Amino acid sequence: MAKSNTARIARAELERAVKSKAQPAPVELDRLIHERVRLAIVSALAVRDSLTFNELKALLNTSDGNLSVHARKLEDADYVTCVKSFAGRVPKTEYRLTALGRRALERYLDHMEALIRATRAR
Repeated sequence: MAKSNTARIARAELERAVKSKAQPAPVELDRLIHERVRLAIVSALAVRDSLTFNELKALLNTSDGNLSVHARKLEDADYVTCVKSFAGRVPKTEYRLTALGRRALERYLDHMEALIRATRAR
C-alpha cells in the first residue's frame, strides 16, 4: 500500500513540475484551411489570379457538390470571393483569393514548416 501511494505522489510531483515550466501556448492550426479540399482550393488560388468553378473542379478532381460546399465555407470566412456571371447564356463562377485568405494560407504554411523543423530536429 505504501509503495502505491509513493508512486502516485511521485507521479503527481512530476506532472506539477512539467506543468510549471514556462511553455509557449500551442499555436492552433487554421482548421478551416487544414481540410484537404479547402487547402487545395486556397493553394491553387494562391498561384493564379482566379480560377473558374470548372477549372477548380478539374484540378482537384472533385464533385460539384463537394467543391461547392468547401468553396462556400471559404467564402463565408472571407478567404475567397466568388463572382457569378454569364458568358452568353452559360453561367460562369469565378473564385479569387482575398488578402485575408492569402495571410491565412501564409500563417498555415509557416505553422506547418515549424512543425516539420521541430520534428526533424528530434
